[in-house]
Amino acid sequence: MAGGGSPGGPAAGGFMLTDRTAREAEESGLAPAATRSAATRGRAVAEPEDALRTAFERDRDRILHAKAFRRLKHKTQVFLNPDGDHFVTRLTHTLQVTQVARAIARALGLNETLAEAIALGHDVGHSPFGHIGEDAFDPYVPGGWHHAAQGVRIVEVLEHLNLTWEVRDGIRAHSWKIAPPPATREGECVRYADRIAYLSHDALDAVRAGVLQPGDLPAVARAAFGEPGSAMVGAMVDAVVEGALADGGAVVMAPGPLAAMHELRAFMFERVYLSETAAGQKQLAVDVIRRLVDHHLAHPELIPATYRDTEADLVTQVVDHVSGMTDRFALRLHDRLFDDDAAARMAPLLRQQ
Repeated sequence: MAGGGSPGGPAAGGFMLTDRTAREAEESGLAPAATRSAATRGRAVAEPEDALRTAFERDRDRILHAKAFRRLKHKTQVFLNPDGDHFVTRLTHTLQVTQVARAIARALGLNETLAEAIALGHDVGHSPFGHIGEDAFDPYVPGGWHHAAQGVRIVEVLEHLNLTWEVRDGIRAHSWKIAPPPATREGECVRYADRIAYLSHDALDAVRAGVLQPGDLPAVARAAFGEPGSAMVGAMVDAVVEGALADGGAVVMAPGPLAAMHELRAFMFERVYLSETAAGQKQLAVDVIRRLVDHHLAHPELIPATYRDTEADLVTQVVDHVSGMTDRFALRLHDRLFDDDAAARMAPLLRQQ
């Protein structure tokens, strides 16, 4: 071995090799409810273990280097084509979810790396234009289209990441509407982290955009969590840690703060997500997406061969391609194909708020 050291022991120069075996051994100190990387249910395709990294560390790294992860930087979180550099994008949201999930997992003695991997991958399947563009694909997909299922399809089929079962399960069930819920406590951490991140930072963006005033937020939510931003994130994390320790069997938020969070979420849907402005944005987004899908169904030769599941039916191939587009790519392609400046029509919607 270079440097004359031994696994887990001191080496020349003051370093110490901490290989996979040593890292897996460190996990013995985690809480009983934690998921150990050595006990993973494994990958769809068996492969040799890495000398240095645990199975979940490899998954985290594979997601970070994936094409779908890179595209998140140009995908909408809430506001389409926003005028300003400080609005949350799907990528910054993902990083915020990752930080929150790690904080909760660490505080509860869970596997922080597994929570990190799930959080980094939880939104790789998102469509262009965020949630308001998601409904555009429903007519083409029996049972409806959901970004969580598409995320699993991306990591399993389109990018062949061969992730562990636990990470794929966490991506599948990161949304609260998906059943069954995650099988791991770390997946439950990500479920709460996702909601904590989007409620706190979407509220902040709505204030920044002039859609809300800070005093508009429900009084019970402001009393429980403070103002949108770091104070709200910290208070919500504390409430989850408190609730989980009291429950003992699942990652849950304490009852009082949970009721306040539900009220805040309902308020955000009424005043932001389902507002008149959002409705106008949604119709434009749906029109752009469906015109792109229909055009590619008529011209499948336009689907890139490098990112295509040729064994799937044509509709699935087209939905794979269009749902993976970034906002700006979809808008530019739409305008080039149809000579209709959709981006110019979207921009005033934010400025008029």
